[in-house]
This record gives sequence, C-alpha cells and structure tokens, in this order.
Amino acid sequence: MPGTSPGGSPEREAGTGGRPRGPGRGRRVQFLLPHTAIALPSVREEEQLFYQRLEALAAPGPGGFAPLFAADGWSDLTGERSQAAPERAAPGARAPRVPGRLSGPPPPAEDRLLRKRVVRDGQDGPRPRPGQEVSVKVLGVLEDGGLVERDPRLTFVPGHGDVVQALELGVPTMQPGEVAFFLAAFSYGYGHPGREPDVPPEAPLLFEVTLLEVRDDPDPHQLPPAARLRLGAQRRERGNFHFARGDFAAALRSYRLALRALDGPVVAPPGPQEEEELQEQRVKCLNNCAAAELKLQRADEALAACEAALRICPDNGRALLRRGQLLAQQGRDAEAALDLRRALELDPASKVIHAELSRLVKRRSPLSSASPQEPRHGPMPPPSPGCVGARADRTTGDEPSGEGGNQRELARQKNLKKQSDSGKGKRRDDGLSAAARKQRDSEIMQQKQKKANEKKEGAK
Repeated sequence: MPGTSPGGSPEREAGTGGRPRGPGRGRRVQFLLPHTAIALPSVREEEQLFYQRLEALAAPGPGGFAPLFAADGWSDLTGERSQAAPERAAPGARAPRVPGRLSGPPPPAEDRLLRKRVVRDGQDGPRPRPGQEVSVKVLGVLEDGGLVERDPRLTFVPGHGDVVQALELGVPTMQPGEVAFFLAAFSYGYGHPGREPDVPPEAPLLFEVTLLEVRDDPDPHQLPPAARLRLGAQRRERGNFHFARGDFAAALRSYRLALRALDGPVVAPPGPQEEEELQEQRVKCLNNCAAAELKLQRADEALAACEAALRICPDNGRALLRRGQLLAQQGRDAEAALDLRRALELDPASKVIHAELSRLVKRRSPLSSASPQEPRHGPMPPPSPGCVGARADRTTGDEPSGEGGNQRELARQKNLKKQSDSGKGKRRDDGLSAAARKQRDSEIMQQKQKKANEKKEGAK
C-alpha cells in the first residue's frame, strides 16, 4: 500500500510487478536539515496590529475622523483636483461639510478630502505607471472602528474604475513595499449611497494599504477564453455597480474595458460553447453601453452600440427595442416600427413595447381634432375597382370622401339606428312632448295593472 514518507511527501505508486516508477526508482533521500517554520501573523493578529496603529493616530476617537481631516503630518492628494471634484465648492465659495466633522471651522475647500500618511517607507522601486497592474493588501474602517474592508491581495489597474477613488488615486503615489494610511471623505469612498449593508451613506473611510507588487497589465488577447470571460464579466459587473449609483461615465468606461477583454484576436481559439458565451457577453456589454450613452445624452453613440449588438445577435429584443425608440426620436418612424414589431414578436407580453408601438402609431396618424373637416386618418386615396375604402361601410359600399364626408356618414349611421330601433318594436316619434309621453305610459301601465287585478279576483 502506498504510504507517506517521513518527510511529508507521498511515496510514488509501484508499477506492474511491484517495480517502483519514477526517476528515483524507489530510492529514498532524507534531508537532515532541521525543520524551519516562518512565523506569519494570523488574520486576527494583523487586525490587532492595525488597530494599534489606529490608536497611535488617536482614531477613531470621540470626534470620529474629523480631527484627522484637520491634523498635520498628512499629505493632501486632492489639491489640484479641487475644481473638478463634484463634492467640493468652487474657489471663494463656502467649503462643503466634511463627513464626520462635529464642530469647528471647516477645512479648506481645495484639499483634505483625500489624505495620505506613510506608515513605512517602501523600496526604491518605481511607482506604478498608468496602465500597470498593482496588487495591494487593504484594511479599511469606519469612524466607529468597524472593519469594512479586508483583502490580503487586491489586484486592479488604477484608472479602470475597479476600486474606490481613494485607492485609484492613492496607490499610484506609493512605492513597492510601502505601507500608508489613506483618509477619504465619502466622495472618494462609497459616495452618498454608501454600500449596503456595512457602509452607511456619506461615510468617510480610513484605509491601510500595502503595495505588494507592480507589473504590466497583461494583454487580454493573450489570455485563454475562460480567463477573458471572467475578466469581461468582472468589468461589466463593476460597470453595473457604477450605473446603479448614477456614475454613468465610470459605468461606460467599465463596459468598454469589458469589451476590450472580450473582443479582438485570440491566441487559442475558443470552443463552440466558449464562443457562444463570448458573443453573449459582448451583446450584454453593448446593450449596457447604449444605456449609459443615453444617460449621458449621447443618442448617436447609443444607436451605434445598439446596431453593433444587432450585428452579433439580430434578434436581441433589448437592442431592437432601444434602437426602435432611438429611431422614433429621430423621426425615422418606418424603421422604428419594423424594430418594435420584431421586438414584439419576440416578447408579445411586453407592456413597454406595446406602449412604444401605440405611441408611434398615434404620432404617425393625424389627430382628428387638428382638422374637424377631415377624416381621422387623413383623406384616403380613391379605391381601386372591387376595393372598399378604409372607412367605408362594407354592407352598403358607401365611402366618405370630400369635404362633407363626415356629416354624410353620421347621417347615414343615424338613419340606420332609427331603422334598427323600429325593427325591434320601439315606437317612432309621435309628436308628443316628453312629459305627455310619460303620462301616457303611466296610464297604460295602470290599465294593465287593473286588468291583472281583476283576473286575480275572478280566479278566487
């Protein structure tokens, strides 16, 4: 029976006839070096060390992070970005409220919304350049000390929108091996909405970041199909995250990065199932690009994204619906109707498509109130021999035409109704007033009731 060698590695299985296989041919080598263990801090010990460093900063304290936003010993990373930051005021205007501040004067509007403090200097290696991929270790806390971020190896490309702005802007200032604190107002964290369920709205955060590695971003075209699918799905989901929070420009950037991972030549051709999944992911990303472009008021770019999706999948209902809506907005009603009808064939129960088609039909048909003398659908061309016009009564062959068409049609329908009423036994107009006719009907009913009572008395 194969067992385990004293060194901890399994023995090689014997071949036919019990002859040992492998280059060692059954010979066993024992190393006499003593066993050496490298002591690594546990997760709990790492957290304890992290909180000790926080206590050295006097955070979190009674005032939360407010004292740190105003403290010395920090470098400010957002001074040159103050004009573009949406959460800050313009020069000369009143400074915005810093999250977590309880009292005291507000910090200057031009900085102190994203701050850095070096805990340990790094090596003399170069800082990350644009487009390079980084791996970091991250711990992050709220003002009350609650741990909300813990990732022993987070990998991303700064500028791709895969992480919060505090890391996007902070990590490129670091050297490999460096450890630093980043103090971020909510505009550089999870914004106004926060992140359910652990980060409340408008919550400032304090991160401890260790830069582990910097390397060139791998070319997605060199990746195997399965890895490209994973990368594309990850970037698309990040785009959905930005879209749900109303950051449509960041969402569009993530969708385009997802398409970059999914498109283009490949080293190893995908199998049939992988190719189908790649096409499906491309269509999803293009539809999402169209939605983001619409939110950014760029209708032409949205239409181009829809058309690209339909080149891949001509029967994609979402792309057909959105292209139909866009074409209708451009006044290309005939093309829009084709797309919307095809979308309705694919999804007959869709109320949205029904509503769009109904709106399009109403718009294409002139309103009757616009010209009382004209038919509702406009003047009809003369019918060909054997045909009846669209509004003709097929039982009589009459067709409204010319200026008095509506009046003649109404008169004809009124005469038909009178004939129908008389055929059902209804009395024609006998010249009596309404009150006289009512009195006469009452007398007739009384006479009938009297005769009925007399019959009952005779039967007794």
